Amino acid sequence: MSETASISSGIAARYATAVFELAKDGKQLAALESDIDTLDATINDSADFRDLIHSPVYSRDAQGSAIAALADKMGLSDIVANTLKLMATKRRLFVLPQLVTALRGLIAEEKGEVTAEVRAATALSADQEKNLAETLKSSVGKDVKMNVTVDESLIGGLIVKVGSKMIDTSIRSKLMSLQNTMKEVG
Repeated sequence: MSETASISSGIAARYATAVFELAKDGKQLAALESDIDTLDATINDSADFRDLIHSPVYSRDAQGSAIAALADKMGLSDIVANTLKLMATKRRLFVLPQLVTALRGLIAEEKGEVTAEVRAATALSADQEKNLAETLKSSVGKDVKMNVTVDESLIGGLIVKVGSKMIDTSIRSKLMSLQNTMKEVG
């Protein structure tokens, strides 16, 4: 991990812990989760918002005013809105993507959930997703929230990553394994 990424993660972790504890004490975890979804969607969908949080061109006051207006427009809770304003005055908005990730992790841990990153060769049906979630739940022992993406380069099968465990049943990896075995024989 680069030093800059490490520093950003550290800053984000401190803010995330503070926001999470405030929301938990105020029994506002559901509102926090909704706010995180809104922020994540905004970060992913708006190039202007990403520019606002990353660009050093904007002054603290300009960032603070813009963030206050956006937080109000997005309907964010007071805890998150005030945190964003504080981050703007401290020139820390650049860690917002890491903050969202850290908060998702804290909320999932509180709920007893784990997130599984699933890459499939084709889109999974609702039944397939349900069966996979149940299988993973029995294996991991926690509720599983899945992020499913389609990767046609897999040819067929799945790659499932839960925490530090990875299960690769893709045809691509089986073909690569077969290719390596054939190279060793020849």
